[in-house]
Amino acid sequence: MDTAAWNNEKDQEDNLVLLEPAELGPPTSISHDEQQAHHAIRPDASYSTIRSSEKSKQTYVQKREDSMETASIPPLDTPELATDMDDDSPYPEVRAAVPNTDDPTLPTNTFRMWFLGIISTVVLSIVNTFFSFHYPAISISVIFVELLTLPIGRLMARVLPTKQFQIFGHTCSFNPGPFNIKEHALIGIMASFGGGAYALDITATQRVFYNQNWGILYELCLVISSQMIGYGFAGMCRRFLVWPASMIWPGDLVVVSLFGTLHEPSGLMEKGRMSRWKFFWIAMTCSAVYYWFPGYIFQALSIFNWVCWIAPNNFVINSLFGYTSGLGMSLITFDWNQINYVMAPLVTPWWAQVNTFVAFVLFYWIITPICYYTDVFYSSYLPISSLTAFDNTGAPYVAEAIMVNGTFNEQMYEEYSPLYMTITFALNYGLGFAALTAILVHVVLWHGHELIRQFRTSLSEEGDVHSRLMAAYREVPDWWYLVLGLASFALALVSTLVWPTELPVWALILALIISLVYLLPTGIILAIANVDLGTNIISELISGYLLPGKPVANMVFKTFGLMTTQQALGFVSDLKFGHYMKIPPRMMFSTQVVATLIGGILSVVVQDWTFANVVGLCTPTQADNFTCPGIEIFGAASLIFGTIGPARFFATGLYTPLLWCFLIGAALPILFYFLSKRYPNSILKWINIPVCLMGLGTIPPASGFNYFSAFVVGAIFMYYIRRYHFQWWSHYNYILSVALDSGVVITALLIYLCFYLPSTPIELNWWGNTVSFSNLDAMYASWKTVNPGETFGLTSW
Repeated sequence: MDTAAWNNEKDQEDNLVLLEPAELGPPTSISHDEQQAHHAIRPDASYSTIRSSEKSKQTYVQKREDSMETASIPPLDTPELATDMDDDSPYPEVRAAVPNTDDPTLPTNTFRMWFLGIISTVVLSIVNTFFSFHYPAISISVIFVELLTLPIGRLMARVLPTKQFQIFGHTCSFNPGPFNIKEHALIGIMASFGGGAYALDITATQRVFYNQNWGILYELCLVISSQMIGYGFAGMCRRFLVWPASMIWPGDLVVVSLFGTLHEPSGLMEKGRMSRWKFFWIAMTCSAVYYWFPGYIFQALSIFNWVCWIAPNNFVINSLFGYTSGLGMSLITFDWNQINYVMAPLVTPWWAQVNTFVAFVLFYWIITPICYYTDVFYSSYLPISSLTAFDNTGAPYVAEAIMVNGTFNEQMYEEYSPLYMTITFALNYGLGFAALTAILVHVVLWHGHELIRQFRTSLSEEGDVHSRLMAAYREVPDWWYLVLGLASFALALVSTLVWPTELPVWALILALIISLVYLLPTGIILAIANVDLGTNIISELISGYLLPGKPVANMVFKTFGLMTTQQALGFVSDLKFGHYMKIPPRMMFSTQVVATLIGGILSVVVQDWTFANVVGLCTPTQADNFTCPGIEIFGAASLIFGTIGPARFFATGLYTPLLWCFLIGAALPILFYFLSKRYPNSILKWINIPVCLMGLGTIPPASGFNYFSAFVVGAIFMYYIRRYHFQWWSHYNYILSVALDSGVVITALLIYLCFYLPSTPIELNWWGNTVSFSNLDAMYASWKTVNPGETFGLTSW
């Protein structure tokens, strides 16, 4: 079915398709360029195309439960499954990135895959965990691994012995042939698990804030259980989030494009067009060279708050046009890292970008200034935008002033000050509350029938070409996921009951239920719009009410409430990536579990070593800038929700009105749902309330220039070029995205290693690097101030 026909059918039966339209506007027929590009897109030139569309369709018609036990392996004389070029995905984004062919004879379970994958996981786990304590944080990107392991893998294919040997009745070889794209993809997947686990913030916060160190065994149990318990949930999501063609997962398309380009013959050209391989290296080189300017030489190109340069001491101008503590109305930046910060403008669907930007303008460029200058929540005494918590003098909140030996003290709290948030921080909480209810209502209204239908028919329904090609491989049995989930849950019980976390079993189960409730709704929005929702707010709020005065219990509850969903969706996203790459599901399962175990264990070991050997770790005056900013934020949240408790903020406190956002978030999807039914040809049907709310979760610290710049780039590439130059867009767009990211990562690492890591940092102190910070915006100034010895705000709390 072509896209135009699909759009028309969606207008008639919107309950049958989960994907929102890729364009923001009335459905239109596909342009001539897009029609031609549909047939012009070809798979990797190294593949030979054998037309066997009908055969692959017949293979997939078999029920998927049969494939749990026996694989549908093609005959030896037909080494490659392929399809007619007309038998392709109905979604142009997928057609642009994913070949509709497969070679099931390519080996994946190879020595070199496991060797390079494990080595990559080990290196990234050690380096990324260690430097996560540093400010600014530095990490080795997975992109580096993917670029570096390609020549190493090809070298191993040349030098390793090809002699075959028998292991448990299976014929094996250290070198089964050329290093192939599926091996490479599995290495990248394993490397992506190299880095600090979220639960490490709990153990680090316990050390820094509460002077608690319960040993490495506790840390291992907590980290491994929180990292892997979500994988058990992922198994039941496959039929909803992986197998349906409508679950596109835009972020995966970029990675698929990268691997396709890296394994494309360098000399390949199509009708005179530059090869994607050559385009990638040119674009990456240009990006790497250019980033030296906004990243080091001329940093004002990054923080381009040019209006503030004109009036550096005018507070109103700095609050509206500033980038550091202002609302970013200076609009633009020349730093790709800043443009790409709030959303991936070359990846996120255009309709989602429009929803997000319109919501941003409404909430942060209209409502926020009105609230600030009318002193809502006493916000005029604070900067207009900041992540910092403040006391009633306008100074940063001092946690030690309300605690004795790591325990909250009511009398000291009453003598000191309530906690105040900037207006953007307060609105961020309100929007977060609204998003939590909006996403549930939206999914029930718009996708409820589809979920029921998918549940009933997923085991026998014919899928798209990629699902039919994947029928050649044995699926992972459901009991694998079940056993993994139960084992992780048992380990979670051990970590919460053996040590004095003060988290009861019922609370742990409740945290998992919260994750389960939000898993599918969040996954659907992420799969179609590339917009994620964290459940940390609802987890913190609920545990704060149920377990007041217990910061460790609050942190553990939040971790299982958030990471169960995040890890499950991360696992599902990787499964969809393997679905696109035609990697056997059992290899996807095995590599992810092994890499998670390796990464979790090494992260714990590295964190313990760092605390034992880095003098002054996590203190503001640490000599080498190992000041742990992430742990400070995590600890502050534990203080607010776990120690002080949300009741003092939202139930009986200053910020009680924010609780109405739960009701507003539930009502808005209902309103726009019925309006879209009443006016089916209006723009109302393109409004997606969860995307509007979830897309604003990065403010603060993000500002208006991030959103505006991303929106402009998205308009150029995801609307104009995609609509009017579809052939170019389909060939180069995703490659351009990953090339720009790669170039920034390479130069950022070089700048850090060469100029900031040495004992004496080398800085360029000239106008282009100081002008953006020589104003009230950079000083976090406020509209109103209090005299020394005076306070503002509440008189009792």
